[in-house]
Order: sequence, then C-alpha cells, then structure tokens
Amino acid sequence: MKSCTLFTLIWLCTVLQSFGQEKLWTAEDKQYTIDNFIRTRDAVTKETENLTPEQWAFRESPGRWSIAEIVEHLAIWEIIWSREVGIGSRNKPQPELVKTTRPDSYYHEFIMEPAEHKASTMSSPLGLMKGKDNLTFFLRGREDNLAFLRKTEADMRAIFELTATPDPRNLHQVLIYQWGHTDRHLRQIAKVKSHPSFPK
Repeated sequence: MKSCTLFTLIWLCTVLQSFGQEKLWTAEDKQYTIDNFIRTRDAVTKETENLTPEQWAFRESPGRWSIAEIVEHLAIWEIIWSREVGIGSRNKPQPELVKTTRPDSYYHEFIMEPAEHKASTMSSPLGLMKGKDNLTFFLRGREDNLAFLRKTEADMRAIFELTATPDPRNLHQVLIYQWGHTDRHLRQIAKVKSHPSFPK
C-alpha cells in the first residue's frame, strides 16, 4: 500500500511539474510569426495579382527568373517547409539546446543579405505553369501553413532540427527563414518590375 501511495505521489508531482512548465515559444512569438506569414502573403498577392501575361513572363536577362518562376519557387518552398516544420514539431523538446543556438537576428540577416543565393535543384522552378497559376500555387501552400501555425501547440523554440550542425536552429528560427525567404524574393520581384524594359 505504501509503495502504491509513493508511486501515486511521484506520478502526481511529474504531471504537475509538466503542466507548470512555461513554453519557450510565447503567445507573442506565435502571433509575430503568424503576422509575418500574413504580411508576406499579402505582399506577394499585391505585387503580382494584376500582372499581364507578358509581365509574368518577363526576364531581366536570359539567365534570370521571371516573376512567374520566382513565385513558383516560393510555392515549392511552402511545401518543403511545411514538411520540415510539420515533422519537426513532433520531435521531443530539447530546451537545453537553447543556450547553444544563434540569436534570431542571425537568421533574418542571413536570409536578407544582398549576396545572391543559389537555389537547390529541388526548389528550382520548372516554369511550366501560366503566370497567375503560380500565385494560386503559392497561396494554397501558405494558407495550409497558416492553418498549421494557428492550431499547433508545439513549443517551437524548444524543438530543434535533427541536424549535425554545431548551432542547431529551433523551429521558430526555421519559420523566420520561411517568411524571410518570401521577403527576399519580394525584393527580387521589385527589381524585375523596376527594369527599364519591363512591359507596361
């Protein structure tokens, strides 16, 4: 009887302790992430929804992406990140790794640096869709990701990618990459539209 009572007390203490632990990913962090997902979604829509077919297809030079290809690239990454964050959010929280990670600003500054980044083969656009279909593709992925963010209870700052890097990213920082990557390519879209030969 005594052993049973002792077991019950230990179990109760464990449960109460787990309920008492505050999440590292605060309500403010979550709202900040959602707000930036919405902001960048709306910016892509505003910059592209009224383009003509000629404007969608315009290239600054033969080796550069058209706006259609830029938005297709963004849409592909919505799928990639959806999988990465969705699977990663099931990982066991590792709050002890927080002290080893870089600050959030590092990841935002990296994704927004002016140096050119080379897209991986899996995220390179194929250019097979008509102009505005690429926006539809992007918006579908973004809405799925927003729905996930709104309902998830995962502690995104305590869950880390399963990589061998010395400074692992937590999932909040992966999400910074996601909306920051959209900002990066919004800058690219603006550059295409400002070209002297961009169709009027």
